[in-house]
Order: sequence, then C-alpha cells, then structure tokens
Amino acid sequence: MQRILGVVAAAMLVSTNGAVAAAGNYDAGAEYVAPLDIAALLTAANGAPPLICALAAQSVRGWGWNDWSDAPATPLAGVMMRNRRENWNTPYPQADVDRLLGALASADPCVRELSVRLLGGQKNDVVARGLISRLASPDVATREVAAFGLGLSQPAVAVDPLVGALRDASGNVRANAAWALGRMRSGRALAPLVAMFQDRTEIVREAAVVGVGHIDSTSSVRAIMRVLQNDESANVRRVAAWALGKKNAREAAEVLAATLGTESDARVREMIAWALGDMDARSGTAALTAALRRDTDDAVRETAAWALAEIGDRSALDALGRATDDDKSSRVRGTAAWGIGQLHGNGIKAPAGLVRLLKDESDDARLKAAWALGEIRDASTLGAIRDALKVEQSSSTRRALIRALIQAGGRSEESLTELLTSSDASVREAAVRGLAGNNSFTPGPWPWPRPRPFP
Repeated sequence: MQRILGVVAAAMLVSTNGAVAAAGNYDAGAEYVAPLDIAALLTAANGAPPLICALAAQSVRGWGWNDWSDAPATPLAGVMMRNRRENWNTPYPQADVDRLLGALASADPCVRELSVRLLGGQKNDVVARGLISRLASPDVATREVAAFGLGLSQPAVAVDPLVGALRDASGNVRANAAWALGRMRSGRALAPLVAMFQDRTEIVREAAVVGVGHIDSTSSVRAIMRVLQNDESANVRRVAAWALGKKNAREAAEVLAATLGTESDARVREMIAWALGDMDARSGTAALTAALRRDTDDAVRETAAWALAEIGDRSALDALGRATDDDKSSRVRGTAAWGIGQLHGNGIKAPAGLVRLLKDESDDARLKAAWALGEIRDASTLGAIRDALKVEQSSSTRRALIRALIQAGGRSEESLTELLTSSDASVREAAVRGLAGNNSFTPGPWPWPRPRPFP
C-alpha cells in the first residue's frame, strides 16, 4: 500500500509541476514547487495495480487539462477513464457508494484519500447523509475526512452539522469544517467562522479566514483587519490580506496600505501588494510605490509593480521607470516595463530605463520592454528599436520589436523593405502583422502576480 501511495503522491507532484509550467512566465520558487524524483516515481509505478496507475496517470495529465487531445491508444487505455468530468458526475452504484463510505474509516491514509475524493463528486442524499453521520464518529481521522468530503460535495443540508463541527476537540476537524463552510459560501456560517478567528490552533484560524473571504459579505471586514494587524502567525495574516482584497472595501484598502510598510514577513507583504492591485485601490499607490523602491524582497517589489499597473494611477510611472533601470531583479525590471506599457497614454515619453531594458540580459525583460514600447509609440525610440532588432535572438522579442517599430512610426520605405525582404520568415511575418494593425498580434505579455492566491 505504501508503494501505491507513492505512485499517487508522485503523480500529483508531476501534475503540480505541469500546472505551473502551463501558467506561462510564472516563476515558482522552491517554496511553491518541490523537486520531482523521477526515479522514485518509476520505481513505485512498476507493478502497481493498473487502476491505481490510471488514476495517477490522470494526475500527470494535469487534472484533466487538454483531455480532448489524448491519444486513442495508450498503455493503460483499457482502464483509463475516457472523460473524467463525466465520470466525476456519474452516480456510482449503491454498493460502490457503501464501499467508499466504509473505506473512510480505513487505517490507510491512501484509501481514505482516494475514497473521499471519489465520493466528493457524488452529490446525492445518500452520500450527504453518510458523510454527515461520520462527523459524530469517535474516530478523529473519520471526522476529519467527513468534513473534507462535505466540502467537496457541498450539500446544503451539511451547513448546520459543519457549524457544529467547528466546536470539535480536534483542530484538524475544525479546520476542515471551516474550509468546507467557506466552499459552501453560506451566510449562516459567517458569524461562526468569524468566531474561529480566535481559535488556539493556527490552521483553524487560517481556514476560517479563508472561509470568510469566500462568503459574499463585507460585515466581516473589521474582524479580518484585526487578524491582519494582530495575529501571531504569518500564514494567517497572509490569508487575511487575501480576504481583504476579495472584500474590496475602502477601509480595508487603507489598512492594507498602512500595513504594507510595517509587516515583517515578506510573503504577507507580497499578498498585501496583490490585494491592493486586485481591488484597484488608488489609496494604496503611495505604499506600493514605496515598496517598489525600498522593499528588500524581489517578489514584493515585483508584485508592487504589477499592482501599480493594475490600479491604473499614472503617477506611478516615474517609480516604474526607475525600477526598469536600476532594480537588481530582472523579474522586477520586466514587470515594471509591462506596467509602463499598461499605463501608456497619448503624449507619454518612453522612460530612458525602459529603452535601456532592450539590452537587458533577461529575455523576459527585453520582451516586456519591446511590448511596452509598442504601446507607448514614442517616435524618439525608433533608433534604439532598430539597434535592438539587429542583435535580438529571441523570435518573440523580435516580433514585439517590429510591432514597436511600426507603431512608433517606422513605416518608411527603407524600413519596410528591409523587414519584408528579410531572410528570416518570423521577421517577415511580424512585419506583415505589424502593418495589419495592433490587434493582429497575440495579447501582450502578462506577468502573473506571484502570490497566485487561491486558498
């Protein structure tokens, strides 16, 4: 059984890595993605039961991403689920439901994990009653998994039993109940969840704050603000910043901005910056500008640059321009360049740092600088764009440079002849697209905010 558990766990890890890769230019550090031990995965898979391998293989595919493109003949085609989404929603025979409910009491964590996840898609009264009854089990592990399953299946009748589970002696049960209630978004759960902000156990407070963040009500804003300012756990303060961003209240924006300069934990500051950008809080511009200039953490400065662009306050252009020129992190320089492109307007002059970024060592930073210059359309940058085109090796950045050249007025006969007769097919294509207009290119670079907060 331990070997089977290794197969599933390793496969889920592959899926996590694949999902991050699919996000484009998101750079997850070691804090977000663990290294994959391919040798351990293959060793655990050798000789494992085919059905278990099929479930693991589905995870490797990215939790159903691109299922439509799977090959017609695969090594496990005989046991693979052809359409995972349909399978998830198809009712199981009563005997299988009973078997899965019974397996929730298994001593093996792998059996409990698989059973509850399979039950999670069975949205019917039998499963709901079975899970609710197990909230009263004398076994802690069974109560934990029952609350987990109710959060997956989300039956309306489970709200009151889950509120009752918030008083469970086990912190894990209380945490799972809070998480489940947040997923169900029931207003009846709001006050009990807010009361859990004082729980003695960190994971319970964290789950309760996340749960409240998902419930559509601003009555909890003051309580969440107190958590952000006073909770001893950085993890709890971080999700409090996320929740305040989702509430989108003016008083929350003011507290977030004030806390950004005093918070000791970098991951909390990063989330505060994200929240201010997500809620378009202009009152946070000064705090974000200060963070972009002075914060010691690269991720905080990058998210501050992103947030300033999201807010749309053009008073941030000077700070973004300085960041393109002198920030030590290429990610910050690139995101600042993207921010300048987002804030472009008629008559804006391209900052000198943005132009110099065309020579940056980072492919991503150069691409964003070229894209931003295409947005700004400053004719004084034509010389620098032409010079960059002569040496640029990245095809995507060359395309962005050609777009910038044409957008900035480089439509002379000599320039167009040189581009359209180039021996490089990608240059010719980019020139034609540039002449066709701005919308003929794919959407511009998008720097995904690093926190990626979906707790």
